[in-house]
Amino acid sequence: MRKTTSQSITSQLICTLALLTISITSHAAEQFTEAQAEAAAANYQQYCALCHGADRQGHVNDHAPSLRSKSLLETGYPWAISMAIGYGRAGTPMAPFIDDVGGPLGRQEIRDMTRWLYLEAGVEKIDIDENPIVGDIVAGAEIYSGECAQCHGEQGEGITGTALGNQAMLALTPDAFLRHAIANGRQGTEMQAFAEKLSSADMDNVTAFLRSRATGWDLEKPVYRAPPPPEEYVLNPQGEDPGFKLKDDLYITSAQLDAALQAGKKIVLLDTRALPLWQMANIEGSVPLPYYYDYKNLEALAKDLPRDGTMIVTYCECPRAAAEFVNRKLKEQGFEKLAVLYEGIQGWIALGYPVSAGETIAIEASPIPASSD
Repeated sequence: MRKTTSQSITSQLICTLALLTISITSHAAEQFTEAQAEAAAANYQQYCALCHGADRQGHVNDHAPSLRSKSLLETGYPWAISMAIGYGRAGTPMAPFIDDVGGPLGRQEIRDMTRWLYLEAGVEKIDIDENPIVGDIVAGAEIYSGECAQCHGEQGEGITGTALGNQAMLALTPDAFLRHAIANGRQGTEMQAFAEKLSSADMDNVTAFLRSRATGWDLEKPVYRAPPPPEEYVLNPQGEDPGFKLKDDLYITSAQLDAALQAGKKIVLLDTRALPLWQMANIEGSVPLPYYYDYKNLEALAKDLPRDGTMIVTYCECPRAAAEFVNRKLKEQGFEKLAVLYEGIQGWIALGYPVSAGETIAIEASPIPASSD
Protein backbone atom coordinates (compact mmCIF):
# COMPACT_ATOMS: atom_id res chain seq x y z
CA MET A 1 0.00 0.00 0.00
CA ARG A 2 1.51 3.31 -1.07
CA LYS A 3 1.04 6.30 1.19
CA THR A 4 2.04 9.94 1.22
CA THR A 5 2.53 12.29 4.13
CA SER A 6 3.02 15.30 1.85
CA GLN A 7 5.26 16.77 4.53
CA SER A 8 7.85 18.08 2.09
CA ILE A 9 5.26 20.01 0.11
CA THR A 10 3.64 21.32 3.28
CA SER A 11 6.99 22.57 4.58
CA GLN A 12 7.67 24.23 1.24
CA LEU A 13 4.65 26.45 1.74
CA ILE A 14 6.39 28.33 4.54
CA CYS A 15 8.80 30.42 2.46
CA THR A 16 6.25 30.94 -0.31
CA LEU A 17 3.53 32.21 1.98
CA ALA A 18 5.51 33.83 4.78
CA LEU A 19 5.92 37.35 3.43
CA LEU A 20 2.37 37.78 2.20
CA THR A 21 0.85 36.10 5.26
CA ILE A 22 2.80 38.25 7.69
CA SER A 23 1.95 41.30 5.67
CA ILE A 24 -1.76 40.47 5.82
CA THR A 25 -2.02 39.30 9.41
CA SER A 26 -0.06 42.31 10.64
CA HIS A 27 -2.87 44.44 9.28
CA ALA A 28 -5.65 42.24 10.69
CA ALA A 29 -5.99 44.32 13.84
CA GLU A 30 -6.13 47.60 11.94
CA GLN A 31 -9.46 49.30 11.45
CA PHE A 32 -11.03 48.45 8.12
CA THR A 33 -12.50 51.75 7.04
CA GLU A 34 -15.66 52.32 5.06
CA ALA A 35 -13.57 53.86 2.28
CA GLN A 36 -11.37 50.74 2.09
CA ALA A 37 -14.44 48.50 1.97
CA GLU A 38 -16.02 50.56 -0.81
CA ALA A 39 -12.80 50.50 -2.83
CA ALA A 40 -12.46 46.73 -2.36
CA ALA A 41 -16.08 46.20 -3.43
CA ALA A 42 -15.51 48.31 -6.53
CA ASN A 43 -12.33 46.40 -7.38
CA TYR A 44 -14.22 43.14 -6.98
CA GLN A 45 -16.90 44.23 -9.42
CA GLN A 46 -14.32 45.47 -11.91
CA TYR A 47 -11.92 42.52 -11.82
CA CYS A 48 -13.72 39.50 -10.36
CA ALA A 49 -17.48 39.64 -10.93
CA LEU A 50 -17.31 38.49 -14.55
CA CYS A 51 -16.35 34.98 -13.49
CA HIS A 52 -17.18 34.79 -9.78
CA GLY A 53 -20.50 36.64 -10.06
CA ALA A 54 -21.70 40.06 -8.97
CA ASP A 55 -22.82 38.58 -5.64
CA ARG A 56 -19.76 36.32 -5.24
CA GLN A 57 -21.94 33.28 -6.00
CA GLY A 58 -19.36 31.61 -8.26
CA HIS A 59 -19.53 29.46 -11.38
CA VAL A 60 -20.66 32.26 -13.67
CA ASN A 61 -17.75 31.68 -16.07
CA ASP A 62 -14.80 29.26 -16.28
CA HIS A 63 -15.79 27.25 -13.19
CA ALA A 64 -14.76 30.14 -10.95
CA PRO A 65 -15.55 29.07 -7.36
CA SER A 66 -18.01 30.73 -5.02
CA LEU A 67 -16.38 33.44 -2.94
CA ARG A 68 -19.12 33.48 -0.33
CA SER A 69 -18.81 29.82 0.61
CA LYS A 70 -18.44 29.41 4.37
CA SER A 71 -16.04 26.47 4.14
CA LEU A 72 -13.73 28.35 1.75
CA LEU A 73 -13.59 31.63 3.62
CA GLU A 74 -13.24 30.12 7.10
CA THR A 75 -10.15 28.12 6.09
CA GLY A 76 -8.80 30.20 3.20
CA TYR A 77 -8.52 33.56 4.96
CA PRO A 78 -6.14 35.28 4.63
CA TRP A 79 -3.28 33.49 2.89
CA ALA A 80 -5.01 31.10 0.45
CA ILE A 81 -7.38 33.76 -0.85
CA SER A 82 -4.65 36.37 -1.12
CA MET A 83 -2.21 34.09 -2.92
CA ALA A 84 -4.90 33.12 -5.42
CA ILE A 85 -5.78 36.75 -6.10
CA GLY A 86 -2.18 37.87 -6.27
CA TYR A 87 -0.58 35.12 -8.31
CA GLY A 88 -3.54 33.50 -10.02
CA ARG A 89 -3.82 29.87 -10.99
CA ALA A 90 -1.40 29.06 -13.80
CA GLY A 91 -3.03 26.98 -16.51
CA THR A 92 -6.52 28.27 -15.72
CA PRO A 93 -8.38 31.49 -16.63
CA MET A 94 -7.57 32.85 -13.15
CA ALA A 95 -4.94 35.48 -13.92
CA PRO A 96 -2.50 37.05 -11.45
CA PHE A 97 -3.64 40.46 -10.24
CA ILE A 98 -0.71 41.69 -8.15
CA ASP A 99 1.23 44.57 -9.66
CA ASP A 100 4.53 42.76 -9.11
CA VAL A 101 3.71 40.72 -12.21
CA GLY A 102 1.89 43.39 -14.16
CA GLY A 103 -1.52 43.10 -12.54
CA PRO A 104 -3.73 46.08 -11.65
CA LEU A 105 -3.75 45.70 -7.86
CA GLY A 106 -1.15 46.57 -5.25
CA ARG A 107 -0.42 44.52 -2.17
CA GLN A 108 -2.59 46.71 0.06
CA GLU A 109 -5.48 46.48 -2.39
CA ILE A 110 -5.22 42.68 -2.33
CA ARG A 111 -5.16 42.73 1.48
CA ASP A 112 -8.29 44.87 1.43
CA MET A 113 -10.00 42.65 -1.13
CA THR A 114 -9.25 39.57 0.96
CA ARG A 115 -10.58 41.18 4.12
CA TRP A 116 -13.68 42.48 2.33
CA LEU A 117 -14.50 39.00 1.02
CA TYR A 118 -14.07 37.55 4.49
CA LEU A 119 -16.25 40.16 6.16
CA GLU A 120 -18.92 39.91 3.49
CA ALA A 121 -19.10 36.15 4.04
CA GLY A 122 -19.69 36.73 7.75
CA VAL A 123 -17.76 33.67 8.90
CA GLU A 124 -15.37 32.92 11.73
CA LYS A 125 -11.84 31.98 10.75
CA ILE A 126 -10.70 28.44 11.52
CA ASP A 127 -7.02 27.88 12.27
CA ILE A 128 -6.55 24.65 10.37
CA ASP A 129 -4.01 22.02 11.35
CA GLU A 130 -0.80 22.43 9.37
CA ASN A 131 0.31 18.84 9.95
CA PRO A 132 0.33 16.58 6.90
CA ILE A 133 -2.45 14.05 6.36
CA VAL A 134 -1.46 10.43 5.77
CA GLY A 135 -3.53 8.51 3.24
CA ASP A 136 -3.50 5.74 0.65
CA ILE A 137 -3.07 7.35 -2.79
CA VAL A 138 -4.41 4.40 -4.78
CA ALA A 139 -7.52 4.07 -2.61
CA GLY A 140 -8.00 7.83 -2.90
CA ALA A 141 -7.76 7.61 -6.68
CA GLU A 142 -10.55 5.03 -6.75
CA ILE A 143 -12.79 7.24 -4.63
CA TYR A 144 -11.95 10.27 -6.76
CA SER A 145 -12.92 8.39 -9.92
CA GLY A 146 -16.23 7.30 -8.44
CA GLU A 147 -17.27 10.39 -6.51
CA CYS A 148 -15.42 13.40 -7.90
CA ALA A 149 -14.42 12.94 -11.54
CA GLN A 150 -17.91 13.52 -12.94
CA CYS A 151 -17.74 17.14 -11.78
CA HIS A 152 -14.01 17.82 -11.51
CA GLY A 153 -12.84 15.74 -14.49
CA GLU A 154 -10.82 12.54 -14.81
CA GLN A 155 -7.69 14.65 -15.14
CA GLY A 156 -8.85 17.31 -12.70
CA GLU A 157 -9.61 19.63 -15.62
CA GLY A 158 -12.93 20.84 -14.22
CA ILE A 159 -16.34 20.15 -15.78
CA THR A 160 -19.12 21.61 -13.65
CA GLY A 161 -16.81 21.79 -10.66
CA THR A 162 -13.58 23.66 -10.05
CA ALA A 163 -10.44 22.39 -11.82
CA LEU A 164 -8.51 20.41 -9.23
CA GLY A 165 -5.66 19.50 -11.56
CA ASN A 166 -4.23 22.91 -10.79
CA GLN A 167 -0.63 22.65 -9.68
CA ALA A 168 -0.55 26.15 -8.19
CA MET A 169 -3.58 25.45 -6.00
CA LEU A 170 -2.35 22.03 -4.93
CA ALA A 171 1.19 23.24 -4.24
CA LEU A 172 0.05 26.26 -2.21
CA THR A 173 -2.70 24.78 -0.04
CA PRO A 174 -2.07 22.51 2.95
CA ASP A 175 -3.72 19.14 3.38
CA ALA A 176 -6.25 20.32 5.96
CA PHE A 177 -7.57 22.99 3.58
CA LEU A 178 -8.31 20.32 0.96
CA ARG A 179 -9.81 17.90 3.46
CA HIS A 180 -12.06 20.58 4.97
CA ALA A 181 -13.53 21.22 1.51
CA ILE A 182 -14.12 17.50 0.97
CA ALA A 183 -15.79 17.09 4.36
CA ASN A 184 -17.87 20.28 4.33
CA GLY A 185 -18.44 20.96 0.63
CA ARG A 186 -18.82 24.48 -0.71
CA GLN A 187 -22.05 26.00 0.50
CA GLY A 188 -24.16 27.60 -2.20
CA THR A 189 -22.67 25.39 -4.93
CA GLU A 190 -23.16 21.84 -6.19
CA MET A 191 -20.09 20.72 -4.22
CA GLN A 192 -21.65 18.51 -1.56
CA ALA A 193 -20.30 17.74 1.88
CA PHE A 194 -18.87 14.22 2.00
CA ALA A 195 -18.46 13.96 5.79
CA GLU A 196 -21.55 11.77 6.08
CA LYS A 197 -20.90 9.80 2.87
CA LEU A 198 -17.20 8.98 3.22
CA SER A 199 -15.35 7.67 6.24
CA SER A 200 -12.62 9.73 7.84
CA ALA A 201 -10.03 7.37 6.34
CA ASP A 202 -11.58 7.73 2.88
CA MET A 203 -11.40 11.52 3.09
CA ASP A 204 -7.76 11.23 4.13
CA ASN A 205 -7.15 9.01 1.11
CA VAL A 206 -8.74 11.48 -1.32
CA THR A 207 -6.69 14.28 0.26
CA ALA A 208 -3.52 12.25 -0.19
CA PHE A 209 -4.44 11.50 -3.81
CA LEU A 210 -5.00 15.20 -4.59
CA ARG A 211 -1.76 16.16 -2.85
CA SER A 212 0.11 13.62 -4.98
CA ARG A 213 -0.98 15.63 -8.03
CA ALA A 214 0.76 18.81 -6.90
CA THR A 215 3.57 18.21 -9.39
CA GLY A 216 1.33 17.00 -12.21
CA TRP A 217 -1.74 14.84 -12.75
CA ASP A 218 0.30 11.86 -13.97
CA LEU A 219 1.70 10.14 -10.92
CA GLU A 220 5.47 10.50 -10.83
CA LYS A 221 8.21 10.05 -8.30
CA PRO A 222 10.71 12.89 -7.88
CA VAL A 223 14.35 12.02 -8.39
CA TYR A 224 17.15 13.87 -6.63
CA ARG A 225 18.76 16.30 -9.02
CA ALA A 226 22.36 17.23 -8.34
CA PRO A 227 23.16 20.95 -8.33
CA PRO A 228 25.51 22.09 -11.09
CA PRO A 229 29.25 21.97 -10.36
CA PRO A 230 31.15 25.26 -9.89
CA GLU A 231 32.50 25.16 -13.44
CA GLU A 232 28.90 25.45 -14.68
CA TYR A 233 27.83 28.32 -12.41
CA VAL A 234 28.38 30.94 -15.09
CA LEU A 235 25.80 30.88 -17.86
CA ASN A 236 27.14 31.80 -21.28
CA PRO A 237 30.73 32.29 -20.05
CA GLN A 238 31.81 33.70 -23.41
CA GLY A 239 28.87 36.08 -23.57
CA GLU A 240 28.77 39.81 -22.93
CA ASP A 241 27.63 41.57 -19.78
CA PRO A 242 23.82 41.97 -19.81
CA GLY A 243 24.10 45.68 -19.05
CA PHE A 244 21.05 45.69 -16.82
CA LYS A 245 19.53 49.00 -15.79
CA LEU A 246 18.54 48.32 -12.21
CA LYS A 247 15.39 49.67 -10.63
CA ASP A 248 16.21 51.26 -7.28
CA ASP A 249 19.82 50.10 -7.83
CA LEU A 250 18.72 46.56 -7.04
CA TYR A 251 16.00 45.03 -9.21
CA ILE A 252 15.62 43.62 -12.69
CA THR A 253 12.37 42.42 -14.25
CA SER A 254 11.51 39.01 -15.61
CA ALA A 255 11.44 40.53 -19.09
CA GLN A 256 15.00 41.84 -18.66
CA LEU A 257 16.29 38.50 -17.38
CA ASP A 258 14.58 36.49 -20.11
CA ALA A 259 15.92 38.82 -22.81
CA ALA A 260 19.44 38.50 -21.41
CA LEU A 261 19.26 34.72 -21.25
CA GLN A 262 17.86 34.51 -24.75
CA ALA A 263 20.65 36.76 -26.01
CA GLY A 264 23.34 34.59 -24.41
CA LYS A 265 24.53 37.17 -21.89
CA LYS A 266 26.99 36.20 -19.17
CA ILE A 267 25.15 35.69 -15.86
CA VAL A 268 25.19 33.69 -12.64
CA LEU A 269 21.65 32.89 -11.51
CA LEU A 270 21.17 31.95 -7.85
CA ASP A 271 17.98 30.32 -6.58
CA THR A 272 17.73 31.33 -2.92
CA ARG A 273 14.73 29.18 -1.99
CA ALA A 274 14.85 25.99 0.06
CA LEU A 275 16.62 23.25 -1.88
CA PRO A 276 13.51 21.05 -2.39
CA LEU A 277 11.83 23.90 -4.24
CA TRP A 278 14.80 24.17 -6.61
CA GLN A 279 14.51 20.41 -7.10
CA MET A 280 10.84 20.71 -8.09
CA ALA A 281 11.26 23.53 -10.61
CA ASN A 282 13.73 26.32 -11.23
CA ILE A 283 14.80 28.84 -13.82
CA GLU A 284 17.02 26.91 -16.19
CA GLY A 285 20.70 27.20 -15.36
CA SER A 286 20.21 28.47 -11.81
CA VAL A 287 22.39 27.38 -8.89
CA PRO A 288 20.68 26.58 -5.57
CA LEU A 289 21.92 28.82 -2.77
CA PRO A 290 19.27 28.64 -0.03
CA TYR A 291 18.73 31.67 2.17
CA TYR A 292 19.45 29.47 5.22
CA TYR A 293 23.01 28.73 4.05
CA ASP A 294 25.60 29.37 6.76
CA TYR A 295 26.52 32.87 5.73
CA LYS A 296 28.99 33.16 8.57
CA ASN A 297 31.24 30.87 6.56
CA LEU A 298 30.86 32.09 3.02
CA GLU A 299 34.47 31.72 2.05
CA ALA A 300 33.96 28.25 0.53
CA LEU A 301 31.09 29.51 -1.57
CA ALA A 302 32.66 32.81 -2.48
CA LYS A 303 35.71 31.15 -4.01
CA ASP A 304 33.43 29.37 -6.49
CA LEU A 305 31.60 32.50 -7.60
CA PRO A 306 33.28 34.71 -10.19
CA ARG A 307 34.81 38.01 -9.05
CA ASP A 308 35.51 39.25 -12.56
CA GLY A 309 32.45 41.49 -12.73
CA THR A 310 30.03 38.81 -13.84
CA MET A 311 26.45 39.81 -13.04
CA ILE A 312 24.94 37.70 -10.25
CA VAL A 313 21.13 37.59 -10.10
CA THR A 314 19.28 36.17 -7.09
CA TYR A 315 15.65 35.11 -7.02
CA CYS A 316 13.12 33.54 -4.65
CA GLU A 317 9.33 33.37 -4.57
CA CYS A 318 8.17 35.38 -1.58
CA PRO A 319 8.67 37.35 -3.92
CA ARG A 320 11.97 39.08 -2.96
CA ALA A 321 12.75 38.66 0.74
CA ALA A 322 15.14 35.68 0.52
CA ALA A 323 16.73 36.99 -2.68
CA GLU A 324 17.39 40.37 -1.11
CA PHE A 325 18.85 38.70 2.00
CA VAL A 326 21.33 36.65 -0.04
CA ASN A 327 22.09 39.71 -2.18
CA ARG A 328 23.07 41.67 0.94
CA LYS A 329 25.25 38.84 2.23
CA LEU A 330 27.09 38.60 -1.07
CA LYS A 331 27.57 42.34 -1.11
CA GLU A 332 29.15 42.09 2.34
CA GLN A 333 31.60 39.58 0.82
CA GLY A 334 32.69 42.15 -1.72
CA PHE A 335 30.59 41.18 -4.73
CA GLU A 336 29.48 44.29 -6.58
CA LYS A 337 27.48 43.35 -9.68
CA LEU A 338 24.33 42.03 -8.06
CA ALA A 339 20.64 42.16 -8.90
CA VAL A 340 17.37 40.74 -7.57
CA LEU A 341 14.59 39.39 -9.79
CA TYR A 342 11.74 41.70 -8.85
CA GLU A 343 8.77 39.42 -9.53
CA GLY A 344 10.36 36.25 -8.15
CA ILE A 345 9.79 32.83 -9.67
CA GLN A 346 6.05 32.98 -9.00
CA GLY A 347 5.86 36.11 -11.09
CA TRP A 348 8.25 34.64 -13.67
CA ILE A 349 5.87 31.69 -14.11
CA ALA A 350 2.74 33.86 -14.05
CA LEU A 351 4.20 35.99 -16.85
CA GLY A 352 4.69 32.90 -18.99
CA TYR A 353 8.46 32.43 -18.80
CA PRO A 354 9.79 28.86 -18.74
CA VAL A 355 11.11 26.83 -15.84
CA SER A 356 13.08 23.61 -15.77
CA ALA A 357 11.07 20.91 -14.01
CA GLY A 358 12.68 18.52 -11.59
CA GLU A 359 13.50 15.04 -12.82
CA THR A 360 10.91 12.31 -12.23
CA ILE A 361 10.25 8.70 -13.04
CA ALA A 362 6.78 7.32 -13.76
CA ILE A 363 5.23 4.99 -11.21
CA GLU A 364 3.92 1.84 -12.83
CA ALA A 365 0.65 1.51 -10.92
CA SER A 366 -2.26 3.18 -12.71
CA PRO A 367 -3.22 6.13 -10.49
CA ILE A 368 -6.83 6.46 -11.65
CA PRO A 369 -9.09 3.53 -12.48
CA ALA A 370 -10.89 3.60 -15.80
CA SER A 371 -14.32 5.18 -15.58
CA SER A 372 -17.21 2.74 -15.44
CA ASP A 373 -19.30 4.95 -17.75
